[in-house]
This record gives sequence, structure tokens and C-alpha cells, in this order.
Amino acid sequence: MRFQSPKCCCRVNEQSKRIKIFFALDLMVLKVESQELNEKEEKGQYEKHHDFITFSCSKSEKTSLGKRAKTRSYFTCSQCGKSFSQHRYLKVHLRIHTGEKPYTCTQCEKSFTQKGSLKIHMRIHTGEIPYTCQQCGKSFTQKGKKSLSCTQTEKTTRKRCGKSFNQHRNLKVHVRIHTGEKPYICQHCGRSFTQKGSIKVHMRVHTGECPFTCQQCGKSFSRNGNLKVHMRIHTRESPFTCQQCGKCFTQKGSLKVHMRIHTGETPFTCQQCGKSFKHKGALNDHRKTHTREKPFVCGQCGKTFKFTVALNKHTRIHSRENCFICHQCGRSFTDKKHLKNHVQIHFGEKPFMCHECGKNCENKGNLEAHRRVHTGEKPFTCLQCGKCFTLKGNLNIHLRLHTGEKPFTCLQCGKSFALKGNLEVHMRLHTGERPYKCLQCEKSFTNNRDLKGHSQTHSGQKATMF
Repeated sequence: MRFQSPKCCCRVNEQSKRIKIFFALDLMVLKVESQELNEKEEKGQYEKHHDFITFSCSKSEKTSLGKRAKTRSYFTCSQCGKSFSQHRYLKVHLRIHTGEKPYTCTQCEKSFTQKGSLKIHMRIHTGEIPYTCQQCGKSFTQKGKKSLSCTQTEKTTRKRCGKSFNQHRNLKVHVRIHTGEKPYICQHCGRSFTQKGSIKVHMRVHTGECPFTCQQCGKSFSRNGNLKVHMRIHTRESPFTCQQCGKCFTQKGSLKVHMRIHTGETPFTCQQCGKSFKHKGALNDHRKTHTREKPFVCGQCGKTFKFTVALNKHTRIHSRENCFICHQCGRSFTDKKHLKNHVQIHFGEKPFMCHECGKNCENKGNLEAHRRVHTGEKPFTCLQCGKCFTLKGNLNIHLRLHTGEKPFTCLQCGKSFALKGNLEVHMRLHTGERPYKCLQCEKSFTNNRDLKGHSQTHSGQKATMF
């Protein structure tokens, strides 16, 4: 009998153990490959009969599709714990955490984590739409197991709106519109959102981040959509056209607002008086008439206004800024509307006629004021003393008696006046101008009142008064 050494026995045992391990591994691999092959065959058979499957919005998200067979996962992500059946899937998944996007589009420089995503993206530039539905002829850029279809192949119950989606996750997000669910909450202001992308964009409000920059003027934007709209300023593109009058707009919202001119729609209604407006801003301005709110204050005299436009006009009184000049007589105005009314004096144009007395007026506002002579209407009332006026301008002048406001200041001596006319008369003391002349003795005066007093000395009226 031959005896084997202990060393030899150990070697035989080790070899037998290795054979068992390899055999076990082979069985495991064979089992996994067999399982994957069955899945692929099932997938192939499924895709053969269901090339286009639509996810439709319904109250019940459950469909008639059977539960998919779960495969065992052997490769686990150390960061989030997600598992994968193959190492290459884990490798691609890790790019979510690292932010790596190795596949870049040569035309627009957009990057992707997967080569397949880049390939699909390229169809935007090439215009390729390779997949066509055999039932309706509609074409798609992606095939996929869940491509958008013209018909609904899944059995759903209790539909909400019937809208269809090419991916189940998109349907899931859409359903939140009906349920009101907003799972993404801003930690800064508490505002909530239905989508993760929406909160990401919202955060730029707090961070001040504007990643989208115009290459022509350098202006930056928080959203890519805003940049695209801005670019139309440079390209002069106005893609949204009114079908009724042909007017073009750079934004769809502007066209929508414009259409209210044709439809007469006034969707913004005041809850206090029922008056309706085409624009939300006009409603907000109108509400101030009920609240008597005047948030805009003049820094020089403290006068308050309802609107910024009114404040800007008022500040020109202090700065003596006259932006609008008449090219015929050189007279300047603080308001464009006043210049427009003034120009009609030169042309003699008076297109607005009073039907009571036949008098013609330069503008509609003057005609409305004139009509009050016939009606006796005085719609502008002083809230402090109750005195009424036919013109709003006269009320504003009257209010200066109560407030003590004197907005017209002499730049030479600093004296202030409540009326612009009084300042003009005062300025003649500095300039020496005497525009009012006596026709009998040619003596001149700075104002008409002094001339009238002087004229009485020639007629003898002054002597008889005493």
C-alpha cells in the first residue's frame, strides 16, 4: 500500500474544492444567463405585439399589465444603495452622482451620460423621425417600449382628462395636477412644486444665479426660455401673429392679451364695484381708487401719487425738465399728451364738436370739460372743505391752499409759488421784462393787473372812486 504525504492530501482537497466552486459559479452564471435570455425573449414577444404603448391619465394608475419578473441584483451603488444586474449598468448609474457626461453633441455642446441619449438627441438637429405608427402614420424620434401612440392599448378605469404620455413617470408627475400634490418644498420660502426641475429653477430666485447669458449683449437670465424670448430682440423675430389684424408679437402671452381687443374679453374684475379690465395691472391700479392708497412719494415736496407715471411727471416740475418741445413755436411740455394738444393750436384743428352749442375743441378731454358748462356738473370735490370743481386740475390747485404746497420755485431767489403763472410773473422782477404796455402813454408793467390799475388814471375812473 502506498501512503500519500499530508502535503499531497492537502493539494487534492484544494483541487476538489476549486472544482466545486467553479462548478457552482458555472451553474449560477448559467442560471442568470438563462433568466436574462427568457426576459429578452419575453421582451421581444411583447415588443412585437405592442410596439406603441400609451400611458393615459386616469384616476386609477393601475393597468392590466402583469408584474414583471424581478431579476436578482449583484452590483450595488455605494452612494444610494440601488442595485443592478450588470456592472456596466452600475457604471452608467454612477454618473448621476459624479455628474460625468462623457457624450457631447458637436452642434450645440449639450452633454449626456449615455451614448444612446446623445444618438436620440441628434435627431433634433438632423430632423430624423425613424419610427412610424402603422395605424395612424404618426412618426416618432424614439421607438422604446413606451412610445407615444395614437391609440390607447392599456385598460384604464375612471379617466380624469385622457391625456397621454410616452413614459409612466411623466404620467405620474401629470397626475399631481389633479391630486394637488406638491412634494418638492423650498426651504427658503416654503413654496412647493410638483416637479424637481421646477424647484431647481425656483432656487435661482434665492441664489441670484443666472446661468443663461446672451452672447450679443451680455444680459443674463435664470431660465433658458427667457433667454430665447430675449434673443428675438436681436433677431427681430416675432413668431406669434394675430390672425385678425396681422400684428406680430415676440411672446405667446402678449398675443393672448392682444386678442382681448378683438374679443372684448375683460377677465379681471374688481370685487368691490364689478368693473372689469383686460389687464391685471389695470385692475391693480383701479383698486387704489377704493383704498385711496398713494404709495409713491415725491422726495422734494412729499406729495403722494397712486402711480409711478404720475410721480415721474410731477418731479419734472421741480427739475424744470421739459422733454417734449413744439417744433413750431419752441414751447416745451412735461407731458407728451400736452404737447399733442398744443400742436393742434398751430394747425387750427378742432375735431371735437359740442352738440349743444356747436363749439369745437382741440381734444376729447376739453370737450368733456366744456359740456359741464351746459350740465352744471362738478364731479371733483375737495374732501376737506366740500368745494366742487368742473376740472380736476382746478381741484389740484385748490388743494394747495390746505396743504400749503408751493411746487414752483424761483431758481434765482428761492421763493416758491402755488401756481406756475405766479412764478412766471415773479421771474420778470429778475429779468426786467415788462410785456404789458399802456396804449396811451406807452408805460409798461410786469403784469396785467398793474396795467389795468394804471389805465384807470387816464380814464379818470380812479379819481371818481375816492
